[in-house]
Amino acid sequence: MRIAVLGASGRVGRLLVDQALERGHQVVALVRTPDRVAVPASRQVVDVRQADVCSPQTFPGLDDVDAVVSAIGIGKDDGPGALVAGAGLLAAAHTRTVWLGALGSGPSERAGGLIYQAVMRMAVGAELAEKAEADQVARKGGATVFHAPDLKDGPLSVGRRLVPLADLRRPLLPPRISRATVAALMLDEAQTGDNGGEIVVPLS
Repeated sequence: MRIAVLGASGRVGRLLVDQALERGHQVVALVRTPDRVAVPASRQVVDVRQADVCSPQTFPGLDDVDAVVSAIGIGKDDGPGALVAGAGLLAAAHTRTVWLGALGSGPSERAGGLIYQAVMRMAVGAELAEKAEADQVARKGGATVFHAPDLKDGPLSVGRRLVPLADLRRPLLPPRISRATVAALMLDEAQTGDNGGEIVVPLS
């Protein structure tokens, strides 16, 4: 497959690029600053394209890819609306899309448990509303939306799985998952497209 990674220079984005190459896929790295994409010389060539979601007139076309996985977040230099703009651009591309959102936003507001939600309000705060709006735009475009719990460093979990949001049991303690595991599950979904238009929760 030919997979585009939006936000390929970020912590999850870099893992998506590496894991996609390891699986034998061709990768298109979509980044605002191309110089930040580091690809080992021993790997296949990665097609790096400059892509700023806040500049739709210069956003590259995606007609040549089979799927897009998005790991963009709200950066410190981003103004309001960046996530919604990104979701809209991918929805308009009519390409199989996997969108990384956050557990505790929108429909999953209480799904992580009371402690988790309190932490989310303190850590994310006003961004929750934009995350929820972007998720809605992505879903309307047919994307699979991942409501990932708190991300941590760590190895890939062999027991990784996706749970539909409606089937998630509310945990007592704040849930966590490694970025490597989330990246692997996003690529699994990009390959199959089994949950298009749905919200799913990655678990390990």
